[in-house]
Amino acid sequence: MGRKQLLLMPAAQIEAESAKSYEQIKAEAKTKNTLNMNTTQLHRVRIIADRLIPFTGNFRADALKWSWEVNVIASKELNAWCMPGGKMMFYTGIIDQLKLTDSEIAAIMGHEMAHALREHGRERYSQEMAKQLGASLLVASGLVEEKYVQLGLVATIFFSLKYGRDQESESDTLGLELMARAGYNPEAAVTLWKKMAAATGGSKMPQWLSTHPSGEARIREITALLPRVTPLYQAANKP
Repeated sequence: MGRKQLLLMPAAQIEAESAKSYEQIKAEAKTKNTLNMNTTQLHRVRIIADRLIPFTGNFRADALKWSWEVNVIASKELNAWCMPGGKMMFYTGIIDQLKLTDSEIAAIMGHEMAHALREHGRERYSQEMAKQLGASLLVASGLVEEKYVQLGLVATIFFSLKYGRDQESESDTLGLELMARAGYNPEAAVTLWKKMAAATGGSKMPQWLSTHPSGEARIREITALLPRVTPLYQAANKP
């Protein structure tokens, strides 16, 4: 998309660490009896993922080789995320409280998958490490690998730092195209954010979307993108 990115960490290392962290999260949730307890929701999100994943190759060919996975955690949180390498999690709270349609789930999933496709987690990690030690020191000393990756801080940074506005805008754009190509109506992204605005009542937004514009500003930006992606949706649904 033309934006320069700071990517100090090798992608393979970020993806490997993310996969380890994801397995730990699943194991903890399983211990608490909160992993995939709602089989209906699990089935829904996996069907949607199966429709979206084949179109990730339109944005980067290697994504088709990722070990994509999506699971559901029982929690009241309005939350969903996708780690580097395609490991995704939905929380029952966002599905239940917003009464999401399949297309609205696809809007969230497409957005989160777009973060992974554009390597925003890797970029965010690199930015934080550069801030702490300086990019030249990181590259010259190998501290990125030895001090940070081996200590498992990839997951810590992934969950503690917010995406920047440029990253969010990229994910909005790419996510809409992804869902449209998979045959989900991109207009569902508008209804999604209307539901989100109503659910939060103007109060503090959930962390996963806190860098986004809220309310009408967000809806205007998505609406402006619809003419570009609607033909893709229509083409995907031709008999």
